[in-house]
Amino acid sequence: MTSDQPAPHLPEPTPGTTPPELIPEAQTPPEVGKPDKKTPDKGKPPVDQSSKFTRAGALWSALIMGFLVLIVLLIFIAQNTEPVPLAFLGWRWSLPTGVAILGAAVAGGLLTVAAGTARIFQLRRTAKKNLKAALRG
Repeated sequence: MTSDQPAPHLPEPTPGTTPPELIPEAQTPPEVGKPDKKTPDKGKPPVDQSSKFTRAGALWSALIMGFLVLIVLLIFIAQNTEPVPLAFLGWRWSLPTGVAILGAAVAGGLLTVAAGTARIFQLRRTAKKNLKAALRG
């Protein structure tokens, strides 16, 4: 879908000024946070301002996220304490609603992990066969 609106009009430069696109780069002020090219740091190693990805940092991030999820799950279970009757293959029992839903989610996650693990083993076995065939021939 297109619109018939005209393109925005840029203001005309005032007399006696130069538009920014026509100013040579040597006259533009240096950007904030970047060192001036004319005055190099003598004897100082360059400082990397960006944080590097480390395994320890990833571990801390995973732990923090895990604890946040745990807190949310505990709140969910604490707020859903009404008992629910359950039946499976002749067994009958009752659980709090939050525990029953959490148990179903965990069981679904375990089934997903099992299926993914089987697929990974299948792909590895196929890759080994293909590698052996490529080395022979």
